[in-house]
Amino acid sequence: MDNTTKCGLFFFGGLVVGALGAVAITRGELRIKPLASDLVSGGLELRDKLMAGVESVREDIEDVVAEAQVKNMARREAREAAQTQAAAPVSREDAPAGAEAAPAACSPAA
Repeated sequence: MDNTTKCGLFFFGGLVVGALGAVAITRGELRIKPLASDLVSGGLELRDKLMAGVESVREDIEDVVAEAQVKNMARREAREAAQTQAAAPVSREDAPAGAEAAPAACSPAA
């Protein structure tokens, strides 16, 4: 069965279903208003549940992003502190015990 035939059959089926629906409505055998209100009510209920789920996921993502930002800031501060400590000159007070500092300058006796 080629694509054109499939599309034609779907179109014809849609026409038949539409015609049957129109006949049912005009004869009054199908009460549309209660059915429509139930359908819309169910749709609104589904939307509320989905929005609550989306909101929950959004809050979880915001929490994860906030925690990641805090960790990133702590790593940055630790890295900066390590760089500052490595760049600072070592004074005699900071030198390890038992290490002697070399004399500043030795000039030959004249």
